[in-house]
Amino acid sequence: MMDLLRASIEAEIPHLRRYARVLVGHPDDADDLVQAALERALIRADQWNPRRHLRPWLFRIQHNLYVSWVRRRDRERAFGKLCFQSTAVDSGHDAELELGVVQRAMEGLPSEQRDVIWLVAVQGLTYEEVSKALVVPVGTVRSRLSRGREALRAMLNGRRAGGPVHACADRRDQR
Repeated sequence: MMDLLRASIEAEIPHLRRYARVLVGHPDDADDLVQAALERALIRADQWNPRRHLRPWLFRIQHNLYVSWVRRRDRERAFGKLCFQSTAVDSGHDAELELGVVQRAMEGLPSEQRDVIWLVAVQGLTYEEVSKALVVPVGTVRSRLSRGREALRAMLNGRRAGGPVHACADRRDQR
């Protein structure tokens, strides 16, 4: 059964590529989307009903991945605007320079804290989603996030008081 499904999926790849190019426009991005859809389809092969057509199922998987990608991209853009676009910096640096300072501060964090901050603050994942992704308890996620935020504040407050990272890193506390 699995070999038949794999062969059927392989026959659908040209159709998936065409649809992906319509969705994303750029051939390289389209190929990435197709690959992600194929991986998802193979992982979830048990969810396919052999009495139904395969192509719509594959297209739905690909479309859902695309929608998730667009939402993630929009969240990242909104996060960037929220944190860096409208904030005045005492020394008059532009947002790009400010982002570089934050990136360097993030690089100074232990990887466990950096990963949690990235997944929560930038990717917009819930604590439970981060817990599953990193295979750690939710309490560990909260602890790493708290310690990471505090370390970021300390690093950035050495340069200036308050600031956009403080506000952005805390935005998940309201959930």
